[in-house]
Amino acid sequence: MDLLGRLIYSVIFYLLAPLVLARLLYRAIRAPAYRSRWAERFGWVPSVPTDTNFIWVHAVSVGEALAAVPLVKALQAKYPDYRLIVTCMTPTGSERIKAAFGDSVNHCYAPYDMPDSVARFLSRAKPKILIIMETELWPNTIAACHKRNIPVLLANGRLSEKSANAYKRIQPLVRPMLGQITAVAAQHRDDGARFNALGLAESALTVTGNIKFDLSLNQTIKQNAQQLLSDWRGVSERPILLAASTHRGEDEIILDAFGQIKEKLKGEIDNPLLVLVPRHPERFNQVAELCSQPILSLPDAAVGIL
Repeated sequence: MDLLGRLIYSVIFYLLAPLVLARLLYRAIRAPAYRSRWAERFGWVPSVPTDTNFIWVHAVSVGEALAAVPLVKALQAKYPDYRLIVTCMTPTGSERIKAAFGDSVNHCYAPYDMPDSVARFLSRAKPKILIIMETELWPNTIAACHKRNIPVLLANGRLSEKSANAYKRIQPLVRPMLGQITAVAAQHRDDGARFNALGLAESALTVTGNIKFDLSLNQTIKQNAQQLLSDWRGVSERPILLAASTHRGEDEIILDAFGQIKEKLKGEIDNPLLVLVPRHPERFNQVAELCSQPILSLPDAAVGIL
């Protein structure tokens, strides 16, 4: 059933490949960063020297890349004879990986979960182990690693009830996949219980908590944060509302709510500041234009964008 499920899944993936490429092209039109490095998405990455031992860490985007920082640093310290290859799927994730690790790791996009792309990547990168951040589960990638005796670990694993219910609809595909995962380090016991219910062996589960709490900020970042706080609050120490990592469609709702709050508290709180932080940099200009528009006919509403 495992082979049949993955065969059906792979056929569907190949049939949808033109749509995947069309979506990538659409994103490339809107965000120039998506225009480059397409070959990497199909496994065409530079081959590595045969004497290099690689640990593969996959962090799909910005959030997972941030969570991976303490893990990657710890792996580099504990296994100096190994080199890490850190992959992601988005340009924003790529920029975060480059900023965090520079040339101390190899970096590229992860291959699409098609058998030939995955096989091409594994033949070139030759990882000794795959560590996946949070919940980026791809059946063909995990099966290919299992076939090559490459252990697969899920770090900082999380699985919401909504996602678990979605996975239940494709149990013939999910259960064998979870059976091929070597270990899961889950954020919470509820996440672990959902993984077990879907087919992960009890012996493969460990609840570790969220490793994002292991992140540490250097002194420069702390000083910059203090300076920003001082600049934003000013001598009047005005209140600040921060809306971080917003997605398309959320900014308008937040701006409208901020306008209502400002109207209701008029006379009680003077000159509050709303700071919007879009998750994707390509949306910065669009959200900046939204912020420049009057909010509920309040032209003096103070809104900033990062």
